[in-house]
Amino acid sequence: MAETAATIFHNPNCGTSRNVLAALIEAGAKPKIVEYLKTGWTTDQLKELLIAMKLKPRDILRVRGTPAEELGLTKTAATDDAILAAMVAHPVLVERPIVVTTKGAALCRPAERVQALL
Repeated sequence: MAETAATIFHNPNCGTSRNVLAALIEAGAKPKIVEYLKTGWTTDQLKELLIAMKLKPRDILRVRGTPAEELGLTKTAATDDAILAAMVAHPVLVERPIVVTTKGAALCRPAERVQALL
């Protein structure tokens, strides 16, 4: 795998994210590591990832350990735009890790999902 062939949107405090990063490295990748809790997200970036993964914002919404419920994002009335805006304001609301390779993009939870991208 080429050095620029993989990007991982990573939270180093997350065991699943660390396991996926280790799997990428073990497979020979030298992934670009984006610590999204530090860098944050843009709406366009999230939209591009969602299109690539064929998912909706709610599909990558992290609820546990986040303000998702307090912000009303777990209610069925929460719109995609509202969820995206909240994710930009609170990067922790995005489930992790997300991996992008030449084979596609996926939310790699569980960690074994990364195998399809290698």
